[in-house]
Amino acid sequence: MWGCPLTPLPPVSIAIRFTYVLQDWQQYFWPQQPPDIDALVGGEVGGLEFGKLPFGACEDPISELHLAATWPHLTEGIIVDNDVYSDLDPIQAPHWSVRVRKTDNPQCLLGDFVTEFFKICRRKESTDEILGRSTFEEEGREIADITHALSKLTEPAPVPIHKLSVSNMVHTAKKKIRKHRGVEESPLNNEVLNTILLFLFPDAASEKPLDGTSLTDNNNPPSESEEYNLYNQFKSAPSDSLTYKLALCLCMINFYHGGLKGVAHLWQEFVLEMRFRWENNFLIPGLTSGPPDLRCCLLHQKLQMLNCCIERKKARDEGRKTSSSDNVTNTYSWDAGKAGDQLGPDKLKDTDKEKGEVGKSWDSWSDSEEEFFECLSDTEELKANGQESGKKGGLKEMANLKPEGRLRQHGKLTLLHNGEPLYIPVTQEPAPMTEDLLEEQSEVLAKLGTSAEGAHLRARMQSACLLSDMESFKAANPGCFLEDFVRWYSPRDYIEEEVIDEKGNVVLKGELSARMKIPSNMWVEAWETAKPIPARRQRRLFDDTREAEKVLHYLAIQKPADLARHLLPCVIHAALLKVKEEENLENISSVKKIIKQIISHSSKVLHFPNPEDKKLEEIIHQITNVEAIIARARSLKAKFGTEKCEQEEEKEDLERFVSCLLEQPEVLVIGAGRGHAGRIIHKLFVNAQRAAAMAPPEEELKRMGSPEERRQNSVSDFPAPAGRELILRTTVPRPAPYSRALPQRMYSVLTKEDFRLAGAFSSDTSFF
Repeated sequence: MWGCPLTPLPPVSIAIRFTYVLQDWQQYFWPQQPPDIDALVGGEVGGLEFGKLPFGACEDPISELHLAATWPHLTEGIIVDNDVYSDLDPIQAPHWSVRVRKTDNPQCLLGDFVTEFFKICRRKESTDEILGRSTFEEEGREIADITHALSKLTEPAPVPIHKLSVSNMVHTAKKKIRKHRGVEESPLNNEVLNTILLFLFPDAASEKPLDGTSLTDNNNPPSESEEYNLYNQFKSAPSDSLTYKLALCLCMINFYHGGLKGVAHLWQEFVLEMRFRWENNFLIPGLTSGPPDLRCCLLHQKLQMLNCCIERKKARDEGRKTSSSDNVTNTYSWDAGKAGDQLGPDKLKDTDKEKGEVGKSWDSWSDSEEEFFECLSDTEELKANGQESGKKGGLKEMANLKPEGRLRQHGKLTLLHNGEPLYIPVTQEPAPMTEDLLEEQSEVLAKLGTSAEGAHLRARMQSACLLSDMESFKAANPGCFLEDFVRWYSPRDYIEEEVIDEKGNVVLKGELSARMKIPSNMWVEAWETAKPIPARRQRRLFDDTREAEKVLHYLAIQKPADLARHLLPCVIHAALLKVKEEENLENISSVKKIIKQIISHSSKVLHFPNPEDKKLEEIIHQITNVEAIIARARSLKAKFGTEKCEQEEEKEDLERFVSCLLEQPEVLVIGAGRGHAGRIIHKLFVNAQRAAAMAPPEEELKRMGSPEERRQNSVSDFPAPAGRELILRTTVPRPAPYSRALPQRMYSVLTKEDFRLAGAFSSDTSFF
């Protein structure tokens, strides 16, 4: 040995890593059940109640599980591993790590649901084109003859009665649909349609006649929760509103029933229902009372406007019934005659003159052609009953008029000139407006320009409500002056100061503000024009009949694409609420952050009109990605059986392990094959191996007689490694025996299709 010139070889350390791939999940069915379309009529769709969105992946979002068994420190010469035999048993490996391979773009129910609805936005067909000929055409048009033209012009009814009959319209619409498509081709069958309409209009199930009870849905009071108030950010609609429910139903119809034709059919029925409610004074359920909420989408505002019209019409009709039953129909005629006797013709002439010169321009801004509440013409009544009197005398006599339209006394305030208590009048409510009407009004006012005349016209157009309130105030407070009105209407414009009178007493003296004293002041002109007329006999500031017909026309001409644009914010709102609801069940921290980002992004995109399609697609894609993440979490929990753990500690460890699998590229298995997670992974591989080899179950193997028989029927627990990785490490002096010993490394990977070899060698360069 001493004479041998060769130095002994240094020991070589070997690290081995085998990767096993699990692809067969047959023993664990994917938990997402396909929707049961037939159950829709019964109120459910695959476990989904009406008005609730589906959720989950239609396929397993986890395609493969990769197990890496690692032996970090082995000595050369003690391990045999070849195609025939191997000493390396993965169960005995000291280190296990796992990674999962995710299915690329798994089909998700919620994502498909929203995407299919979004596709409607790109369609250009009208409802009539989709369903055939117009379903609103007059029934008599088919049999109309040119010889009946004159009789139609001279008949007393300007509009055919059958056109106003909603039941006849529905009958005609359905007849047209049947004629052009056939009953069996109708997009929605009656059972499905009735179920949806009862969901949208639950008050239709009750057989109550028209009465004073409100049919507005007040069972769900507005919540102050963050989820409820999301509609403010998205410009959609409250989650308990009719608009929100309509969006969900149209989504469901588009996805499960009839597609675009089903959407057009349901929308047509919805518009007919709106007209029926308007004509019969039924309030629309699921809408908050009051003027349109400009924070919501335009369609929701239109429905609220229609509800306002129904409320006004209903109140007016009930008021007429009351006055008819009390025999006070001619009260105003008597009051006007009395006023005429007291005013006299001189005053009437002056009044008419003022009206012709100044008042006429004011009346032109208060919709002179609109309907009156209970009278034909105040001026005609006054002319018919007036008598001669001087102008000054007429002003004095105004104080003797019978007060009308008083609401209540205004505290301790009294009229300045006669000391009578000042009464707050009953006034007309300002006309509610939707955002498109406000925009139109702004454009008209802007077109008037910045000239003095334009500014004056603009002020008058905006002051119709002021004139109405002045007339109500005069009727409630006979003998009042402009100063009295200003003290109630705009207290800041009446300035009071303490002064000392002739007797040395401190008294309050008041006067109008500087802006009220400007010559040709708008307030002064309006006051001189205003007549003492209570609100109930004034021209309506808000013509509910005209506005309702405008809304109904607006709804009727909406194409499915327009409808989808209006309701898409509601659908995205509902999808995000669904995602948040599902995430709360899984409690995934990374998903919480993503949802917050989607909400922030969506609020910026949806808050402005006509958002770009690309931005909308991006939001829908983000929602689908979150749905896929939650589906992957549920898939892994189902495979690892987190819900079956009896011990709380093991359950927490498994849930933590599953969470790490979702968020990290590779996760270390604590305890390797001997730990709780390792045993589950081992069982997954064993079951997959037996299913692949068609081997008998483990229980039958135990019952087999001889060990030889069991060995022949047994199957290895793990498949052949999909990849073998080896690292050889040693320390050798290079390039000379007396050089410093430095580390050397060689890496090798072997798969079925690939073999790679890489080396990293070092040498001492001190003397070379």
